[in-house]
Parts: sequence; structure tokens; C-alpha cells
Amino acid sequence: MEREIEVNKIYRHFKGHIYKVIAIAYDSENYDEKDSSKSRMVVYKNVDTGEIWVRPYDMFNSLVDKDKYPDIEQNYRFEEVKN
Repeated sequence: MEREIEVNKIYRHFKGHIYKVIAIAYDSENYDEKDSSKSRMVVYKNVDTGEIWVRPYDMFNSLVDKDKYPDIEQNYRFEEVKN
């Protein structure tokens, strides 16, 4: 089962920054009518700086490359911050 990214939840990037997901959007330039999930994007905001970013949903939801970052304990690129 795929992990779902949720709007209004807070996530920590594996490098430490904290973000709030503000929307799930669709890429109009690469929209796949047969499988719209391939076109999903995550719109998220840095809670400290206010900068807004967008990233493909599957990349936001991907695992950390442990070969490139062997010392990172976090499993996913972004993990939900639990209260």
C-alpha cells in the first residue's frame, strides 16, 4: 500500500527542514488522462522561511537514497512530524 501524503500535515525533510503540505496539484504540461496519479505534484511551504515549493508526488514520497546518504536515519525523503 502506498503511503499517502496529506494536505495540512507537517513533514520533515531528511536534511532537517520542516514543511507544511498546502496542496496536491496536477502538472498541466504532463497530465496523463489514463492515470492522473502520474501527474500529481505536492505543493509545500517551509514553515520557517515561508518559501513555497513544488515537487512530483512520487519524489516527495520516495525513500532516502541510503547509498548517497548512509548516515541518514530517516527512511523517507519527507516524513510526517507526529505531535
